[in-house]
Amino acid sequence: MKIQERTGAGVGRSAAPAQPSVGDRLPTPPRERKPALAALAVLLILVGALGATMLVLQAGDRIEVVKVTAPIPAGGSVSKSNTTSVMVAKDDSIHYVEWTQLNELKKLKAVNAIPAGVVAVGEMFGSEAGVAAGKATVGLSLKAGQYPTGIKQGDTVAAYRVSSATGSGNSNNNSSSSASSNSVIADSARVSYVPGPKDSGDEIVGSTNLAVTLTVDSDKAADLAQAASNGEVALVKVPGNSGN
Repeated sequence: MKIQERTGAGVGRSAAPAQPSVGDRLPTPPRERKPALAALAVLLILVGALGATMLVLQAGDRIEVVKVTAPIPAGGSVSKSNTTSVMVAKDDSIHYVEWTQLNELKKLKAVNAIPAGVVAVGEMFGSEAGVAAGKATVGLSLKAGQYPTGIKQGDTVAAYRVSSATGSGNSNNNSSSSASSNSVIADSARVSYVPGPKDSGDEIVGSTNLAVTLTVDSDKAADLAQAASNGEVALVKVPGNSGN
């Protein structure tokens, strides 16, 4: 009796529908391969690696060039006091002036005013500097006391006509004559040239005078030149100079 019941129970269980096992999954469609995207990714990697390599190579190919450290007016020249050396990446399309060429560069003139902080290139200099329209340059030879101490290229100065003429006549007349002769010739002139303390060959041996070249308005040039030839010019620094 017991055997029959067990048999019947076994028959009942085998008749139930079989459950799928946990590990079974429905079939999935095969993944679509995209060779074009893979090739593009590889290409981008190669381009990036090539660009990084070029940057490294350019950074390693550097040259020592001239950098301007103080303003140079039109017609001015470079010297060791207004330049320094810097390293830059070599570029054949830019006409850098190499530091080894500084002595040759001193013989040339600035074609136009050059601000401080720029790297010198060949186009900035020439054998002769151009003078702006309405301007003229006048050379002066000044004694001590006729110019301010520390005057330098690029300074803004006023040029005065001075007279030391004295006479035995009426002192009042002499005073009024002196006052009339002491007048402003140019109230805003630019120092285009003055010997630098570190420059060699600029000083005239045996001369105590200072050679100064001024750039002034054209209508002031004649009066300034006449006064300079008579030794009747004194310079005074005026507002407009950097660091004043």
